[in-house]
Amino acid sequence: MVFLKGVSALSRLRSRVKQHSNLSNSVRWLQTQTSADLDLHSQLKELIPEQQERLKKLRAEHGKVQLGNITVDMVIGGMRGMTGLLWETSLLDPDEGIRFRGLSIPECQKLLPAAKPDGEPLPEGLLWLLLTGKVPSKGQVDALSQELRDRAVVPDYVFKAIDALPVSAHPMTQFTTGVMALQVQSEFQKAYEKGISKTKYWEPTYEDALSLIARVPLVASYVYRRMYKDGKFIPVDDSLDYGGNFSHMLGFSSPEMHELMRLYVTIHSDHEGGNVSAHTGHLVGSALSDPYLSFAAALNGLAGPLHGLANQEVLLWIKSVVDECGENISKDQLKDYVWKTLNDGKVVPGFGHGVLRKTDPRYMCQREFALKHLPDDPLFKLVSQLYEVVPPILTELGKVKNPWPNVDAHSGVLLNYFGLTEARYYTVLFGVSRSIGICSQLIWDRALGLPLERPKSVTMDWLENHCKKAKAA
Repeated sequence: MVFLKGVSALSRLRSRVKQHSNLSNSVRWLQTQTSADLDLHSQLKELIPEQQERLKKLRAEHGKVQLGNITVDMVIGGMRGMTGLLWETSLLDPDEGIRFRGLSIPECQKLLPAAKPDGEPLPEGLLWLLLTGKVPSKGQVDALSQELRDRAVVPDYVFKAIDALPVSAHPMTQFTTGVMALQVQSEFQKAYEKGISKTKYWEPTYEDALSLIARVPLVASYVYRRMYKDGKFIPVDDSLDYGGNFSHMLGFSSPEMHELMRLYVTIHSDHEGGNVSAHTGHLVGSALSDPYLSFAAALNGLAGPLHGLANQEVLLWIKSVVDECGENISKDQLKDYVWKTLNDGKVVPGFGHGVLRKTDPRYMCQREFALKHLPDDPLFKLVSQLYEVVPPILTELGKVKNPWPNVDAHSGVLLNYFGLTEARYYTVLFGVSRSIGICSQLIWDRALGLPLERPKSVTMDWLENHCKKAKAA
């Protein structure tokens, strides 16, 4: 099984950099790709020594610089606000939202190659950007698409491992099982067992990472067709790109759905390193577990209700609103339903974020997509009403730092509109997307020689005694 062939639109980075003169300050080595070199591996091989020296110098000159104070609240509050992890591929600003190698989502939409003029960015282009810090050319995206297509071969034993599970098993259980079965072919594990220099760790990691990214859409689509379409599987279309082919293998031929999948995969790919799935992937990888083991662990974190399962919960909650109040719900009725949800001790899914303090840019680009392709859809109109109703109520409640919608508040409605109505499966889509960000960072973890992660833990007795001593002093 092979797939993936990307096409791209013309890059307009120079004009954008002129419009955003401060971009060069926030992105140290972002540039438009003009090199004739189409090989991603060779590009990385050139970049890595420079970044290794950069990290070495940073540590030698500034290793003792303090980044902030750790409070008791941080220790018992999920380490929120605690800076303690190096993550090169993206950075989340509380006000601006996510930046991929310094580029915002709107900038990525304008600069990265697309499948058609003014279309959504191709995920292959984002993968190149995350790994190199450079906006790829059309030829480079085409070459990367070809490489991914060549790697997208899934052995039969992977599907047999999935088939050993009940069809009723949660989609994420089946998906993670498939990823674990892929681990049998890990190039990193083979190289480590034979003996390999630490300076070369990144190379078999690269091989595993790109093969994993290439293969997960096949595994994910197999799970979907097995569960919801009587096991009638759809072969790949070699003429389509990563996102388009994933949509095709799921069973959707609409060009608009293909565009949605390109957008979905791109914006869900990475969200810096502190979220559960990204941190888990990094943590497990720091033990020199190969990318398959690391990503499978990350998927198990993503499957939690407080992380990737949230997009499923949003659509189910929105449908419960419609079931109880009808599609033509008034603003006052909606306010009453929101208050009822909160008074029942529940949360309004899709609102709030652990870091963001404004509306998630990933929500906004999905809203723009909806305005373009489904402006009259009743559920989209309801989502728009919620955007007006929920934040003031959460602000009045006074218990949340961010009352604004996040990425999950919108994605389910878009998928539902184009026919992917099985909300239980949505987290698998998230997982396919997240492979790009987690695997990109794993390559850089090995290239930079980042160590085993081992933070210090304490007991409540220790905290109480420490606080007593601090007060006495």
